[in-house]
Amino acid sequence: MNRGIIHWSPMRDLNRFFEDEMFEGADFVPAVDVYQDKDNVIVETPLAGVNPENVDISVENDVLTISGSTEEKKEVRREDYYRKEVRSGSFSRSIILPMAVKSDKAEAHSSKGMLKIIIPKADEVKPKKISVKIK
Repeated sequence: MNRGIIHWSPMRDLNRFFEDEMFEGADFVPAVDVYQDKDNVIVETPLAGVNPENVDISVENDVLTISGSTEEKKEVRREDYYRKEVRSGSFSRSIILPMAVKSDKAEAHSSKGMLKIIIPKADEVKPKKISVKIK
């Protein structure tokens, strides 16, 4: 075991970039899942405890931005905490979408603390079925 050797990790630098620069000004950054089906790009993020009325969603130039805020319900002095993992305050997350989308047709739904955003793919990126003609 080589305890004195520090191993280089590209993920360490990437994580530092995201933690230090991309989300400056936000109190926390929600995790996201981004996936696709045949017709849509789907983004899901857990926002338990966040009132959906306090969430803003926009798509501009195929970049999705989710932002909002939540407040602590009870006042406990910071020094009285043993552990504080439940986040409160403002949040913002921008995601470059993997393809062109129809932002004007996007829908968002919130259920049991999970926000689901469904954005239709632009027609030019949808798979097209080509039938073979028999002569």
